[in-house]
Amino acid sequence: METLTLIVMGGLAGVMAGLLGIGGGALIVPVLVMVFETQHVNPDVIMQAALGTSMATIVFTAVSSVLAHQRRGAVNWSIFKSITPGIVVGSLLGAAIAHVLAGRTLRIMFVVFMFLLALQMSRGTMATSAHRRRLPGAAGVSAVGGVIGLMSAFFGIGGGSMSVPFMTWYGVPARQAIATSAAIGFPIALSAAVGYVVAGWNVEGLPPWSVGYVVLPAFAGIVGASILAAPFGARLAHRLSDATLRRIFAAFVTILGVKMLWSLL
Repeated sequence: METLTLIVMGGLAGVMAGLLGIGGGALIVPVLVMVFETQHVNPDVIMQAALGTSMATIVFTAVSSVLAHQRRGAVNWSIFKSITPGIVVGSLLGAAIAHVLAGRTLRIMFVVFMFLLALQMSRGTMATSAHRRRLPGAAGVSAVGGVIGLMSAFFGIGGGSMSVPFMTWYGVPARQAIATSAAIGFPIALSAAVGYVVAGWNVEGLPPWSVGYVVLPAFAGIVGASILAAPFGARLAHRLSDATLRRIFAAFVTILGVKMLWSLL
């Protein structure tokens, strides 16, 4: 049952990665927390293990998603180059911060983040013509990348919930913003995954077959399904209504957020 749960959630995460330019961590992290709880993993390291494993899976989800978008010529590589330096630094810092926080504190912060993300996605994030303006210079974009990278690593997500609104606010077309966000997800996830491996290298109480905070069996189950599902999500992104898709995602995140909140009470 645990394996089936991870495969199904990996598939949903892959669809969301291709569909909305997000890494799927908002779905993966709470499910991993629940799975690790049933395995009686040390509560002090459950959140870190869920975050680290989530970021490792997003590395592969992002590659599959961006290849599907690139075949449609939708990725803005100029923005990608400008934002990546800040992304790398911020992602490493986010993993380091998560390592030193208490597991319960990290879980409470994640639940709050999930509800805020669900609210944001249900209300919509696309810019109106009144807000269209030029992107800041390379240094400004990189600084924004630092914030996105830090928050993404801290919450185990691919960054699309922040990078897509940022780009559309500055006039980048929605589908191009989604595709570029999928590409940005790769350096975010890779840097954060490395950070979680290093931070958790000598930590006790992790599940068997863990490399730092990355739990390999869970990683493998999610990655296999997400890689297969991401191209399907990318195709849907070019066919279906943005508003409908955002609301479906918000509903999923809300349900999982309530489940995590209940476990804290």
